[in-house]
Amino acid sequence: MVMTKRKPATVGEILVEEFMQPLGLTQAALAKAMGVQRKHVNELCNNRRSVTAATALILARVFGNGPDFWLNVQRRNDLWEAMHSPQDLARIERATPLVNAA
Repeated sequence: MVMTKRKPATVGEILVEEFMQPLGLTQAALAKAMGVQRKHVNELCNNRRSVTAATALILARVFGNGPDFWLNVQRRNDLWEAMHSPQDLARIERATPLVNAA
């Protein structure tokens, strides 16, 4: 698997910089639009909460884009973190391929 060495933009960075700031949204306003507690939005903005399928559907409804957008941002970050974590890399290296890669 080939991935960039540069860490991808996080859900929080994209949410704040590309959506909230241009729309002048506060965390409280976004929480109200999403129908969740402000703490939920704060944790998303500060990358202390991952985007679940349900959260992706809510964000897509609020911002008019697709849930795949939000899930892909989360997936890219999860993969990058795993590929740059010594603990995760050690676990990955211990795995034995069942078929030869062509």
